[in-house]
Amino acid sequence: MAPKYRVGVIASGRIAREHGRGWAECEHTDIVACADSHPEALASYAQDFNVKSTYLDYREMMEKENLDIVSVCSWDPQHAEMTVAAAAYRPKVILTEKPMAISLGEGEAMIIACKRNDVKLAIGHQRRFFSSWTEARRLIADGAIGEVERLWTGVRAGMMNTGTHGIDFQAYAMSDCPAEWVMGSVERKTDHHIFGHRVEDRCCGLIGYANGATGVIENELSGKYMVGALLYGTKGMMDVQGNSLKYMTEDKAGWQVFDPPDKEDTGYGNAFVHQAYGICEWIEGKVEDYRGNGEKGKAALEIMMAVYESARVHERVQLPLQTRANPLDVAVEEGRIPVERPGWWDERSFLVRGEGMSWMKDDK
Repeated sequence: MAPKYRVGVIASGRIAREHGRGWAECEHTDIVACADSHPEALASYAQDFNVKSTYLDYREMMEKENLDIVSVCSWDPQHAEMTVAAAAYRPKVILTEKPMAISLGEGEAMIIACKRNDVKLAIGHQRRFFSSWTEARRLIADGAIGEVERLWTGVRAGMMNTGTHGIDFQAYAMSDCPAEWVMGSVERKTDHHIFGHRVEDRCCGLIGYANGATGVIENELSGKYMVGALLYGTKGMMDVQGNSLKYMTEDKAGWQVFDPPDKEDTGYGNAFVHQAYGICEWIEGKVEDYRGNGEKGKAALEIMMAVYESARVHERVQLPLQTRANPLDVAVEEGRIPVERPGWWDERSFLVRGEGMSWMKDDK
């Protein structure tokens, strides 16, 4: 079967390779072009994924290639600019990596740009395609653990990095229940960045959901790392970590362990492939409410921004959030969260090619 959809990939780093594997293994898609400002990275990607057309300017790629699908795989501060620019060329779908953007205002701009150009916007929370996550969602909807009362997620390496998956899981597990309020605390003694933007050294947040449940997100506090959550209900509990699931119910003793039908790995497994197929089904109208659409990505982004905003203004923050700028940036620049141990550092600098470093504009 010949592929139906022409795919173009913007940026060719580590996560672009995961996107590439998804598109390459989906029978409906063909990566026809990629763009990156770094010639060496571009050539390596093109060779590994058999991409015939390469560009140093992603706008030139958009102009010439008549793409159906665009993967935005750049560093976080570029997501909004590249998504808005790509939307102007009206592909069918834009898949932008997580986190959606680095401020709520940027996220809203991305959604607006895609809506006005009739482009579907997907966000790369590909773990929503984990079979264990989907089974957890089904069990909770069926009342297996009763009413969810508490959810706890512990992460490392930044709330805006791994934490976005944990927050996204909490909503997904409860059938995308919206959050109503957030209260957060942030520690940032060093000038800490990740993927080119400010992040905290540590943080924690309480999330009040519309169904009455309370979620917890913590980063670099307990030392525990789970891309999922511990969930406590009125009739049982559930433990979801990565693509694994076990649960207890009131009518059966001991842990019940979910056995994935497709025997996926505990890492990414086939999530990027399932994501690719899911996007194709969305294009073709086989699903109306795509599980990783832009509005759902924005919901996770808004909660993260609300954690920062609560730390900035010292109060419980009601949603929808009114502050469109990144509250952590505002707090640092206002002196509310001062850097006490100076020295700009980015924990993903090791991903930058050549002799440059990640704070240098041309290297991003």
